[in-house]
Amino acid sequence: MNANAPHGQDLEQARIHAQEDVRDLRSKISHLGEDEIGLMLTRARSHYAWQDKPVTDEQLKQIYDITKMGSTSMNCCPARFVFVKSAAGKDRLAKALKPTNVPKVMKAPVTAIIAFDKEFWTELPRLFPHEDRRGHFRDKEKHSYDTAFRNSTLQGGYFMMAARAIGLDTGPISGFSNEIVDAEFFAGTTIASNFLCNLGYADESALFQRLPRFDFEDVCEFA
Repeated sequence: MNANAPHGQDLEQARIHAQEDVRDLRSKISHLGEDEIGLMLTRARSHYAWQDKPVTDEQLKQIYDITKMGSTSMNCCPARFVFVKSAAGKDRLAKALKPTNVPKVMKAPVTAIIAFDKEFWTELPRLFPHEDRRGHFRDKEKHSYDTAFRNSTLQGGYFMMAARAIGLDTGPISGFSNEIVDAEFFAGTTIASNFLCNLGYADESALFQRLPRFDFEDVCEFA
């Protein structure tokens, strides 16, 4: 246990406060409205063209502050973010892109590299202070990698929802070389890239019709 972690009466009070906070929020709002759900998912789109309108550092910080509160396994928080804004940074990133994705990235105000730290578990005493869980990952490279990749993907989803929640549009990209991105941005570190996500204010004139989705009966079952 981390010596700075709450314990005894302090721990009990912290738990009571957490429970009261959730009950208070639920007493104020039980669910989002149809338009809010549409903004987040049902009417949201992945975008490929962008208005010439900047995304501020304050907005990026706000997105992160929302994202970081999303649940991860053992609060491991493996995601790491690089916000590529400069022309030089975009040129480095372009080396990794499939040709069709180059203009999407070059014209976006910001491209976020959603990455993950393969040795995230070394930070568990800070993030999961009431019990030392590092032994679950030490000398277990595949388990550590799988946990980091899975949870950083989850955090990437939170990131997109957070961006939409504050009024930005998103354009996730997987058509690139992870190896080149890692060599350009994470060489000599324990960090690896997961996916890219453009951020900005969309130019909707580039949109095409929404593509089909599976129905519930196609992919869901009860057990």
